[in-house]
Amino acid sequence: MNVLQRAALALIWMMPACCWSAADPAAPAGVTQVIAAQRLPPSAVSFAIIDPDSGRLLASQNPDTPRSPASTVKVVTTFVALDSLGPSFTWHTRAAMRGELNEGVLDGDLILQGGGDPYMTLERWWSFARELRAKGLKTIHGDIVIDDTAFSLPAEDPGDFDGRPNRSYNVLPNALMVNFQSIEFRVAPDAAARHVNIIASPSPGNLSIENRVRFVAGRCSTAAARVDFKVASAKWDHVIFSGALSPHCAERSFTRVLLQPNSYAFGTFVELWRELGGEFTGKLRVEAAPADAQTLLSFDSLSLGEIVRLTNKFSSNLMARHLLLTMGEERAGAPATLEKGAAAMADWSREHGLDLQDMDIDNGSGLSRRTRISVLQMAKLLSLAYHSRYAPEFLASLPLAGVDGTLRSRMKMAPAGAARLKTGHIDGVSGVAGYVTGASGKTYVLVSLVNHARADFGAGEPVHAALVNWILDDL
Repeated sequence: MNVLQRAALALIWMMPACCWSAADPAAPAGVTQVIAAQRLPPSAVSFAIIDPDSGRLLASQNPDTPRSPASTVKVVTTFVALDSLGPSFTWHTRAAMRGELNEGVLDGDLILQGGGDPYMTLERWWSFARELRAKGLKTIHGDIVIDDTAFSLPAEDPGDFDGRPNRSYNVLPNALMVNFQSIEFRVAPDAAARHVNIIASPSPGNLSIENRVRFVAGRCSTAAARVDFKVASAKWDHVIFSGALSPHCAERSFTRVLLQPNSYAFGTFVELWRELGGEFTGKLRVEAAPADAQTLLSFDSLSLGEIVRLTNKFSSNLMARHLLLTMGEERAGAPATLEKGAAAMADWSREHGLDLQDMDIDNGSGLSRRTRISVLQMAKLLSLAYHSRYAPEFLASLPLAGVDGTLRSRMKMAPAGAARLKTGHIDGVSGVAGYVTGASGKTYVLVSLVNHARADFGAGEPVHAALVNWILDDL
């Protein structure tokens, strides 16, 4: 694309939404029939299909209506982060000390300072601890101090969204978030010992697990196949398993968010530290790092390019929220806040001639009842992203229909690699947003959102699939 073409495109993106929708093309007849067959009122469905090279709107319905986008809004958060910060951007988790370190013995406190890393998995947390051991540190005679002041967030109940505070998708951001604050439990009957084992991974010492599950000999009947789980403390540090399980029943496995972010980071660090041969007998303190703390280690995160891919492929709410906070902090300084993140998004949209100022981004993940955006706004951003300097990184982050991510088992009728779409679903909302390559070899932008109670019964999926098929067959 030459300079004149780019200039023309820039003028198109700067046009107000009214000018785009003044002569909206009609919806394809086949798509209209699917909408009717799914008993969806036309007013509940919005979609836009754009040629990203010309900016032409090829098909649409209610393109300017603000909708709840669910997780499709992650394409906005991730692309703005990628364009603002660059794919090589990294976060830093630091370890510092206050006191004297002599022959592996720290006579003082070890300070763990979070920098907002969105993907500090248990394996990477182990690498962090191992690198500290490689620095020569073995014994900590003081406390472990956790500094999470890089984020400043209002109090929030993780159960507000759907009443399930211990589910992984509801975990709240924290500057030192480790392993998504999650514990995986395996419940397995042991016939030889006539006992039911409960195995937690990780297994921090500050999590109390009470096993009341009875071992029941005989077949796996209804009465001998029930395991109940209860979080029995306000700090989420005590859980109770009850029920009964036969050795003929299959092993049970599930994951829950437990402890609090700082106590989780502390408990898992101490567990790993001791596994690595380190010694510690102190306690946890949560406070800002003192000015005279001496840095021992700065541990880099994965690159932003890798983080964006993981966020979109697997629709991670926590990672998207960390991206929004990071954008605000990088633009306006520490500490990171939601207000700074929203302002950074608004500033970016103005700088790029997009009309996102009226969009309510809320927390950036789509796990929200407040977030609103029109399909045309999102499609214009995706058109801009298609021609951006980081288009390869961004497009590669989107799930491939029938191949991977949240589309692994959906839209298998599409040729491999033809549809790259971010999905979204919450109660009453179903959506897709991304790119579809037609039989001609040309790629188009597609955004489709259904806001209706019937979306909970799968009514949105045939609509999205019909739009993808129309692009594949007719464009």
